[in-house]
Amino acid sequence: MKLALFDLDHTLLPIDSDQSWGAFTVKLGWHDRDAFIQKNDEFYAHYQAGTLDIHDYVRFGAEAFCQRGPEAAAQAHMQFMREVVQPVILPEALALVKKHRDAGDRVIIITATNEFVTRPIAQALGVDELIAVELVRDAKGWFTNEILGVPSLREGKVQRLQQWLTCEGLDWADVDTTFYSDSRNDLPLLERVNHPVATNPDDTLRAVALEKGWPILELFPKQ
Repeated sequence: MKLALFDLDHTLLPIDSDQSWGAFTVKLGWHDRDAFIQKNDEFYAHYQAGTLDIHDYVRFGAEAFCQRGPEAAAQAHMQFMREVVQPVILPEALALVKKHRDAGDRVIIITATNEFVTRPIAQALGVDELIAVELVRDAKGWFTNEILGVPSLREGKVQRLQQWLTCEGLDWADVDTTFYSDSRNDLPLLERVNHPVATNPDDTLRAVALEKGWPILELFPKQ
């Protein structure tokens, strides 16, 4: 089986969906603007540096939509998709996903952003299979802002993909894996797959890719 694995933010999207969702909810009046933006930017800087505490970030980032409940959160997310995400889904990303799908590859998005934010985005990109940060649910089945199981960040992406393979009755030797990512945070999985592709890479990943001879794909025009 051939697997085509994609990171999401700055790989298939030219934005960070988690950070953009936070900024969008500020515009909705869900937060104190200045305090939220400052904290959100601090977390994003830690992500870029490879030092993010994802449990703290998810508690912070998911709190507002968890508190508002399913109906309000769903309405807000539909507006987010229309106003923020759909306009930045570029033909280059759709074509790359389609190329793998047409070749018969199993296509999976594997992201460190939570499932509430990312599942509709994956569907808009034509990808049905998503490995994202999963959230604990309450007694009514609605999300809480605590992480369920292993978060799909750094080494956690390797662990989550191993879990997926096990559920499919497969192991690493049974699959030919290609992984596209922009981030130093994804080096553990990039080093594990058969075909790593540094995609719109950050400076650290670009240096590693050049050293190791990995392909470098500039999927998007420079912002």
